Amino acid sequence: MAQVPQTFLDALAVRTWCGLALRSLGRAREEIDAINVYPVADGDTGTNLYLTLESATAAVEAVFAGYEEGAPSFADALRAMAHGALIGARGNSGTILAQLLRGMAQVLAAGDVSHVDGTLLRTALRRAADAAREAVARPVEGTVLTVASAAADAADGAEGDCQAVVLAAYEGARAALAATPRQLAVLGRAGVVDAGGRGLVTVLASLVEAVTGETVPEETYADAAGADICPDAPEHAGEGGPAYEVIYLLEAGDAAVARLRERLDALGDSLVVVGGDGLWNVHVHVDDAGAAVEAGVEAGRPYRIRITHFAVDDVHTGGERPAREPAQRAVVAVVPGEGLAGLYAEAGATTVLARPGEPPASGELAQALRRAHAREVVLLPNDAELRHTAAAAAEQVRAEGVRIALIPTRSAVQGIAALAVHEPERRFDEDVVQMTSAAGATRYAEVLVAERQSWTTAGICQAGDVLGLIDGDVAVIGPDLTGTAETVLDRMLQAGGELVTLVVGDEAPEAVADRLEARVRESYLAVDTVVYRGGRQGAPLLIGVE
Repeated sequence: MAQVPQTFLDALAVRTWCGLALRSLGRAREEIDAINVYPVADGDTGTNLYLTLESATAAVEAVFAGYEEGAPSFADALRAMAHGALIGARGNSGTILAQLLRGMAQVLAAGDVSHVDGTLLRTALRRAADAAREAVARPVEGTVLTVASAAADAADGAEGDCQAVVLAAYEGARAALAATPRQLAVLGRAGVVDAGGRGLVTVLASLVEAVTGETVPEETYADAAGADICPDAPEHAGEGGPAYEVIYLLEAGDAAVARLRERLDALGDSLVVVGGDGLWNVHVHVDDAGAAVEAGVEAGRPYRIRITHFAVDDVHTGGERPAREPAQRAVVAVVPGEGLAGLYAEAGATTVLARPGEPPASGELAQALRRAHAREVVLLPNDAELRHTAAAAAEQVRAEGVRIALIPTRSAVQGIAALAVHEPERRFDEDVVQMTSAAGATRYAEVLVAERQSWTTAGICQAGDVLGLIDGDVAVIGPDLTGTAETVLDRMLQAGGELVTLVVGDEAPEAVADRLEARVRESYLAVDTVVYRGGRQGAPLLIGVE
């Protein structure tokens, strides 16, 4: 059903635009995924754009839901859209899309107005394109940045109301997208247009529909000609690139983020840092995922950390479109802290960070299973409370033809034990049996501080008491963390053990690991100890005995 045409943008138009764009990206998602060859041929650009827009749409709907009558202000709707995109941005193109929306909102929501006309919209599109380019450490032509700039250039030359401006921007973007295979050699060799630019054209088409009320015919860009590639077109094929994609939200000041940009730019490539006003979305491709996360910790408070291990075949250099073959097997794990996220990622796992009070939803786990891009996936939830969520995610992705084994790990230390015996070359069933056995043979404990008075299996605890939980039940209540940890460790080793794993969080005393290592050396012969730094994790100390 056609929308009612209008000559200006207001809060309702923003809501309509988000809904239309989400629907259109949903239809185009698989096509966009299929042409994703730059910067990495990981086949997820369409999905990432969809998830980014989904977060923006949800934020706008939440603002509208707060009004029983009437509607939010134009500025509130715009800010909600930009903020939703920022916190939900996925991948390189999704992060750039979030900055484009933020750039528009900075202009359109600056004044106390209920709607804007074509003049202000032209300014907003220009600011969006410039902001996106500024957010990328090393801009490359022939990408979504080129398409955004072309849209802004075309809008600058348009005269009239919002209808004229959005139509001009859309046509400029379409023309620029069609030219991308001649600007970036990897696109020309593959015979495709830029996937991120393709997604932006879809978003602009939805803006045209929201303003004019006319549906823009959906176009495909299959078999884009690359025979006349510009001789100066950069290669940028992505071959031999970094092994990991690292994304996180970051609470930090401008000066700290400026230093972070420099550090991450030296660590890897595809660096995009978007946001402002103390909240940022950081995206980078690196070989050392732990170092990228550590840089974020030094800059401020990173959270919602996502680390993906690329299992991408080399991009073909012939005339045929490259096809990314799924890996045979992958591991997806939920981890409680930044340090463990880096550790798991170095072992080749795709990770989902679970911060205290922020457990991942089944949709997030399902998306992580898809990001692993493998025919067989082992899922390690590492939390007894996540068993139903993990099972729902596994069932969802199994229906898509992926073979998934859910190992019911109840702690990150059990996941470490399972990952240690993981061998992708084994038959899937044998590998799962070995990983399950290793996890089951690992007793786990956590030492934490009680927040309130409560009844426990070890008696009544008061706020501030230290609790030692063994296999999920409170076994020890003590006055200090180190002493309680020693008691917990002694009880666990009474049943025997060969290896003690300690995961030390930022809130644990500096000397706790040394004290526990010394106790094992002095009191338990032939028992080894390994220590990991967990960062900001839910419990100050995790202990595993196997």
